[in-house]
Amino acid sequence: MGGTKAAAEQIEVAGQSVRLSSPDRVIFPERGFTKADVFHYYVSVGDGIMRALGDRPTTLQRFPDGIEGEMFFQKRVPTRGVPPWVQTAEISFPSGRKAAELCPADLAHVAWAAQMGTVVFHPWPVRAADVDQPDELRVDLDPQPGTDFAHAATAAAELRAILDELGVPGWPKTSGGRGVHVYLRIQPRWTFVEVRRATIALARELARRRPDLVTTAWWKEERGERVFVDYNQMARDRTIACAYSLRANARATVSTPVTWDELPDVDPDDFDLRTVPQRLTQRGDPHAGIDDAAWDITPLLEWAERDAAAGEGDLPYPPDHPKMPGEPKRVQPSKDRDRPR
Repeated sequence: MGGTKAAAEQIEVAGQSVRLSSPDRVIFPERGFTKADVFHYYVSVGDGIMRALGDRPTTLQRFPDGIEGEMFFQKRVPTRGVPPWVQTAEISFPSGRKAAELCPADLAHVAWAAQMGTVVFHPWPVRAADVDQPDELRVDLDPQPGTDFAHAATAAAELRAILDELGVPGWPKTSGGRGVHVYLRIQPRWTFVEVRRATIALARELARRRPDLVTTAWWKEERGERVFVDYNQMARDRTIACAYSLRANARATVSTPVTWDELPDVDPDDFDLRTVPQRLTQRGDPHAGIDDAAWDITPLLEWAERDAAAGEGDLPYPPDHPKMPGEPKRVQPSKDRDRPR
């Protein structure tokens, strides 16, 4: 005989009454974490996750029946059955189609999304006030087969040296897996195309300094055992799990802000649903100062012009994007019949 299902609750979050139904539904089977655990986790890291999500159009990665069940990305807030206080922001996809995405104005929005089975939050690098000009440049250091988190952390240290030379602070966090993300707060003056171009220039400089460790090669067959800087995370409609977001893995890890000094020594598996709230309470948020200053990316755009003059122009976009001006062929090098042999 099965046990009695727990009753739905009404929980006050940020001045709103948020319904929590099926609180005992298991979301992370290996650890036994329930929907209530996920809900209360997000409430407990409120300051941190709102710093990452506040006023940002956000794609929701939902697992209504737990991480071993069906998953889908929700990019449109339903027009019915949604609390009247839920706010949205209209964004445009590369195709030109538009959608009204969740735009968290307060922690109640995050709690409501958790009630809807959201495990991972994927905010755009823009604010609702200007959805076409990013205010966040994201560097995604993605270890390839044969490399691991330690390699990504070493690459991040090299990136830090470049940022120090430029006089701009970087804000690192674990990806929740083997990778490292470094965020820069930038002035919202440039388009997605321009910010992606600046990211490519920064990535190329990093790869020049450590060609043994870092690559910008889009095609996997060319990457080798190196850390790939996924510059296309700055393309329109490409997003990264935000700071303090859970990840959909067996351990229920969290994409966790860290200091530069602790980055080389952390184990990303240590940051999970149970440990991160305590860490945030005891140590504060390493990203607390991320909004203190916004950077002018002109130096990176100048690097991009320098690279273009030297024959290093644009790099391939993701396959779901329309062909972009100046973009090279989207052909795997080993299958490119026109490529010199």
